[in-house]
Amino acid sequence: MLMNDKLYDLIRRWIRSVIWEGTLLGAENLPREEASVLVGNHLGARGPIGAVTTIPLRLYPWIVEEMLNRREAPDYMRVDFIEKELNLRPPLSNALAKLICVITVPLLRSLGCVPVYHYYQGLKETFQKSLDLLLERKSLLIFPEDPQQAQDPLTRMRPFQKGFVHIAELYYERTHIALKFYPIAIHDETRKVMVGKPIEHRPQAIPNQERRRVRNSLEQSIRRMYIAMSGSPDLPLAVPRIRSFSGR
Repeated sequence: MLMNDKLYDLIRRWIRSVIWEGTLLGAENLPREEASVLVGNHLGARGPIGAVTTIPLRLYPWIVEEMLNRREAPDYMRVDFIEKELNLRPPLSNALAKLICVITVPLLRSLGCVPVYHYYQGLKETFQKSLDLLLERKSLLIFPEDPQQAQDPLTRMRPFQKGFVHIAELYYERTHIALKFYPIAIHDETRKVMVGKPIEHRPQAIPNQERRRVRNSLEQSIRRMYIAMSGSPDLPLAVPRIRSFSGR
């Protein structure tokens, strides 16, 4: 059952008080009662937690479908978080992953998270559910970093994939309204979340070129904001794009 907005806000505030008490910067750039897509840097589990607890909107995050599956979630949690972030090993990592997933799977489902699948038919479901939410003027939360690509040591960001921009094409087909993507930068050391000015999709542009433009604009904006929050003005603001990243 989908969690109502009051309970969502209550849980958001509780998590904020015990895990991530962050500061929101650029609140004036947030969407106002309109369909929107917020796009951020991942930082492992810290990116989603920081965004959800700090941004005062009901957000519907994209999440890998394994984390919503009772059978598959413990293995995914163990490999992607318990062993990677906490440096624990079996059998302790197995036991802890199973224990955590008893809570997280039903919680993530009730939050209305959108499952992201790894195959074509599943991705059609991902985009359809996302479109349905946008048509209800909801806000999606997407972290499009490509886990197969190298991490930038300055920002710990990986190059973004561009496929998520397809949702703007579907939205325009149904509404004839250009969808806006809002860049958000999460900085875990300073516990700050910054919202940048939105990037508006251009429906009349060539789709593949427009996906790249939106992807690149968001990535550059998030990188600039992250560096600004780091307090290091001497760091380069441009995203270093090398050959292995350009085809994504």
